[in-house]
Amino acid sequence: MSILYNTPLMPLPSPTLPLSLNNNLSFTAISFSISKPTRNLRPPLQRHPSSHPSSLPRCFSSLSEMDGTVGQCLYPLHRTKTIHLVRHAQGIHNVEGEKDHNAYMSEELFDAHLTPLGWRQVDNLRKHVYEFGINKKIELVIVSPLLRTMQTAVGVFGGEGYTDGINAPPLMVENAGKSNHPAISCLHSPPFIAVELCREHLGVHPCDRRRSISEYRSIFPAIDFSLIESDEDILWRADIREKDEEVAARGQKFLKWLWTRKEKEIAVVSHSGFLYHTLSAFGNYCYPSVKSEICMHFANCELRSVVLVDRGMIGSDTAITNYPGKKPQGLDLPSDLAEEINPS
Repeated sequence: MSILYNTPLMPLPSPTLPLSLNNNLSFTAISFSISKPTRNLRPPLQRHPSSHPSSLPRCFSSLSEMDGTVGQCLYPLHRTKTIHLVRHAQGIHNVEGEKDHNAYMSEELFDAHLTPLGWRQVDNLRKHVYEFGINKKIELVIVSPLLRTMQTAVGVFGGEGYTDGINAPPLMVENAGKSNHPAISCLHSPPFIAVELCREHLGVHPCDRRRSISEYRSIFPAIDFSLIESDEDILWRADIREKDEEVAARGQKFLKWLWTRKEKEIAVVSHSGFLYHTLSAFGNYCYPSVKSEICMHFANCELRSVVLVDRGMIGSDTAITNYPGKKPQGLDLPSDLAEEINPS
């Protein structure tokens, strides 16, 4: 079990947690760390998805309960995906909201950008991602289409820098979103795609309302916005705040859509509320100690790595690393069985 990002301020959860998604997909946490097939389908997004008890994810309290055996549990590698969950770094709304919760209603916090401290958090996580070689494994970065999440995503997983004359659009232009930050290159970085399913709570708070996609494209040229249907934000409403259970249901839809991706190792850069309620939905049938670990809020710029498991065989990729053996042709019988059939 590897530790991906740690802080001395909070304890590191230790158990491996198998979590099921409608008895088909399981969500297994392989490492929690605290810090300050080939289909490009459009994810379904409803403004107010409904949630029913029968459709909520089920969390097994032990490995043996999950597969009916005692001890450890095995899964074929090609039926799993590794997901690196990241909450955005500190935004201006986090600072003002801690001082006065009513500040979240301020239009001055519309589509909040990162603070200078937030950019330092991004730099720290980027160093960690490179130190542990995570950047070399990630095949895709999925990001919520808001300024603070995209700044975090490109800052952590983007290229080393941007040099004029190179024929490649930057992931982020210079000083994007009042960042006072140099441009960030897309060279030698995984592809980035924006997905509305992993946005923060929808409605009421201006900090959670996005800009037009046309404006985002001008400041994040190398991020793919093709899965977003509307240029303007038609999901956010000034008078209705999305309920917690609706966010959890949206999180389940997101994870199901995530399974349709061909990539096997994916980073998801999202928000505290979305991540918290998505993971909390998995703890309904767990022991209290396990549920409490699942339901911890993410710190700014925290990374947690989990494994998504296909237990229902609903579209797994073909095994790539498996090898069929018997090449060239040879006997198949093990020695003890061969001796029983042909005793000397």
